[in-house]
Amino acid sequence: MDALDDVVGETAGGDALVAVHVQPGARTTGIAGRHGDALKVRVRERAEAGRANEAVGRLLASTFGVAPSAVELVRGATARAKRFRLVGVRAAEARARLAELTGGGA
Repeated sequence: MDALDDVVGETAGGDALVAVHVQPGARTTGIAGRHGDALKVRVRERAEAGRANEAVGRLLASTFGVAPSAVELVRGATARAKRFRLVGVRAAEARARLAELTGGGA
């Protein structure tokens, strides 16, 4: 089992599903490693009127090289624990990219 299998799942259509734990209102925006079975993401925007969700979407889009419109919030609109679908990104590709960014195991 890959070290990132619990962080990155796959839809029936083959798109990556990324489990994310969001820290809104952070000093900096970026991927901060792992939080349990999720990717820890910090964003400067506060959790007001969907601003933090939009910031996470932009960060994931730039991280995985897709348009922001290809990042869909699937679950957790008002929670810190969220799940995002990356349209056009395979789960294996997402795991490989996260392994690069986090040193292998998030």
